[in-house]
Amino acid sequence: MVRTSRTRRITLDGQLVGYWDREAARLATMAAASRFAWQKRRLSRKAAEAQAKADRSRQREADRGQAMPPAEA
Repeated sequence: MVRTSRTRRITLDGQLVGYWDREAARLATMAAASRFAWQKRRLSRKAAEAQAKADRSRQREADRGQAMPPAEA
């Protein structure tokens, strides 16, 4: 059987974008529910770092040309 559509190449950066986005959301939720100010600051800082890592991987994907699926002719 011949496939007519190209499958998108999965890269590590592509997988990391989803992971770090989920991790940033999880940490932000924990920060919002934290009881002490020092916990909130620490979790907020970790959430910002996770979001920065997601943005870095997203940029690498865009540079690689994987930001959008390839157009079919």
